Amino acid sequence: MTGAIVGALLQALVVAVASPLLLGLVRTLKARLVGRRGPDPWQPYADLAKLCRKEVVISTATSWIFRFTPFVLVATMLVAAGVVPVLGTRPALSFAGGIILLMSLFMLGTFFLALAGLDSGSAFGGMGSSREVAVAALAEPTVMLAVFALVIRTGTTNLGGVAERIGNEPALAAHPGHLLAFVAFFIVMLAETGRLPVDNPATHLELTMIHEAMILEYSGPYLAMVEWASAMKLFLFMTLLTNLFAPWWVPADLGAYALLLGLLALAGKLVLLAAALAVLETAVAKLRLFRVPELLAGSFALALLSVAAVVLLK
Repeated sequence: MTGAIVGALLQALVVAVASPLLLGLVRTLKARLVGRRGPDPWQPYADLAKLCRKEVVISTATSWIFRFTPFVLVATMLVAAGVVPVLGTRPALSFAGGIILLMSLFMLGTFFLALAGLDSGSAFGGMGSSREVAVAALAEPTVMLAVFALVIRTGTTNLGGVAERIGNEPALAAHPGHLLAFVAFFIVMLAETGRLPVDNPATHLELTMIHEAMILEYSGPYLAMVEWASAMKLFLFMTLLTNLFAPWWVPADLGAYALLLGLLALAGKLVLLAAALAVLETAVAKLRLFRVPELLAGSFALALLSVAAVVLLK
């Protein structure tokens, strides 16, 4: 019991501390790819510290939901860190529901963030909230289907169990359904974390933004918490991609040596995935809003094909 608590705290600490660095690395790589020096990878830490020193300005039209939402976002991401196999294949909360619990936590954060956008009474906040809910409604089933393809192959609904089984039997990854599920999950990750081509985190153009529209009214420490939670969500999705679809060198226990191995393996795979994300965002432009459902429908079709391939090509 004590070991499980320590493991959960370690995973939450890694996600909380390392997520701004991962976000900063993606920004730096994107800048270097277009010939600019760009910000330092450590810049998000400075941004969060600066926001924490700023004054909080809250509209008189808001209710308790607006103040409560940043705490919900951070709390859901920290709890989700105990469900995702981050440092090992046996996360502390893996018994509680696996992918169903994880997506419920993500949806809870999205629900409160959409309510906060509406609660401020801003026209842009309401617009961003409606877009965010529409994207989430199309993205969540794709995540479930993509993971379900792995569940069929491994025979367990436990995320850590899926990672452990594929890590022990690499031949399970050599299947067309595995690749299709990976591509579908990658597209959904772009939508869920507000990355190009679905959303552009580097702009504040009101008519096109989704995530930024919902948080326009936040300031000071509240905005810092929202941005921190957003960075943790990106970290968790990228960790799911690496440790579910390429779960090699992910240890089963959390001993000192195994913990170091898992941390180094995770860091290496996240750097590679961050580089791939930076290349993609440099090469593509933001989709027009009415084209986003088409992209997500395509990812859903890929996830459905992955399940069909797993069932038919055993």
